[in-house]
Amino acid sequence: MSRVKESIIMAIAILGLGAFLYCAMMHTKDRERVVSVKGLSERVVKADFVIWPIVYKELGNDLSVIYESVQTKNAALEKFLRDNGIDESEISRSATNIMDAQGELYNNERRTFRYVATVVMTVASKDVDKVRKLMGKQGELLKQGIAFSESDYRYRQVYSFNGLNDIKPAMIDEANKNARLTAEKFASDSDSKLGKIKTATQGQFSIEDRDENTPYIKKVRVVTSVQYFLED
Repeated sequence: MSRVKESIIMAIAILGLGAFLYCAMMHTKDRERVVSVKGLSERVVKADFVIWPIVYKELGNDLSVIYESVQTKNAALEKFLRDNGIDESEISRSATNIMDAQGELYNNERRTFRYVATVVMTVASKDVDKVRKLMGKQGELLKQGIAFSESDYRYRQVYSFNGLNDIKPAMIDEANKNARLTAEKFASDSDSKLGKIKTATQGQFSIEDRDENTPYIKKVRVVTSVQYFLED
């Protein structure tokens, strides 16, 4: 008789354990219902730093004459920059590059001038508006015989934005909110409730020109990826 009782108790225990495991399995299965969404945040900002390479060329057949001319024009160019609010610390000078046209073996063209001197003076400033305004005054230097060279793609204005850390927290918050709004809409459409976050990944921030015509206007972008649990 005691063995029968033991068998009954054992059977009840097994049934109870089975029911518990079934409930646990169903609960786990429900918890694994998730929705994956992305949240976007974008900002249009002004560049806060500019590098402006100022390039001009000097042609001639006498190196000493070219040297004197470059010295005179450099002095005039530096004065022009300082008179228009550019600080000495914002100006850098590269060594003058001299090309001997007769020494270029691949060049069989007959040239009027033997030497071509390329002069580069660079302005690097946080005051983008001031520098852009000054770019519009380049014509004033023509009166002093200084004609800027715009054909060399190695020397182009470069605009950058360095204030990312100031706007990063707000952008991440906005991206996460947008992701949650999308997830809530999905949950509502599927007659579910939005649960807790299962996983979240923050994408890398990207900074690029808003368009090719306004490189001094930047577009900052970040995308976050979030998985939410769905509940009945």
